[in-house]
Amino acid sequence: MAYTARSRRTTAVLATLSLGILALSACNGDADKDTSAAPSTAASSSAAGSDAGADAPSTAAPGDGGSGSGTGGSSGSGGSTPSSEPGADDGQDGGVGMCETADLGYNVTVASRPVNHALLTATNKSGDACLLPANDLVITIPGLDGASEHMGPAGKDWMLKAGERAYAGILFSRADTAGGKSADKVEIALTASESPTTVPIDDGPVTVNDGQVTSFFGTAEDALTY
Repeated sequence: MAYTARSRRTTAVLATLSLGILALSACNGDADKDTSAAPSTAASSSAAGSDAGADAPSTAAPGDGGSGSGTGGSSGSGGSTPSSEPGADDGQDGGVGMCETADLGYNVTVASRPVNHALLTATNKSGDACLLPANDLVITIPGLDGASEHMGPAGKDWMLKAGERAYAGILFSRADTAGGKSADKVEIALTASESPTTVPIDDGPVTVNDGQVTSFFGTAEDALTY
């Protein structure tokens, strides 16, 4: 009987020890769960902060090397837009000199209308742009005294690019003036200080009793209006 009582006490002690071990294991397990969960929360917070920083606009000034400077550089790298204003010469005004008589080629043709007129066509053959003196054109008709007078409105000096043409109208005879002389050429100079060049009159000769000339124009129609 003593053996049986001792056995029961031993069994009870062992059961109590087993329950304590289970309880302790359970507590350690909960602590492990809390400890393992903490890094996950911290990592999530770190990731969220990183994403927010990527979406935020850059405050770097152009040239600081920030992401915004690349965009600024791209928008400012375009070439300047060329000017569309009349008379624009791509910024070359400072290097353009006055046209000289020898810079241009000339053609004088009798006009069908108006009567007693001829059309002067001047072409820039120099290969470079030059400023054309609009009001200084000197036309001399052999057989008449002095240079032709100017008629029509005063013009304005303008740039004649290489290969471009300018036009002037020449009146060589008045219908209300009797008589005249025959002429088959004219002498042309852009200014009175230059030596003239002699140009034949296409479809000539013509009868001359007067001499008048317009300023230079950009079209033949304008030149023959006066």
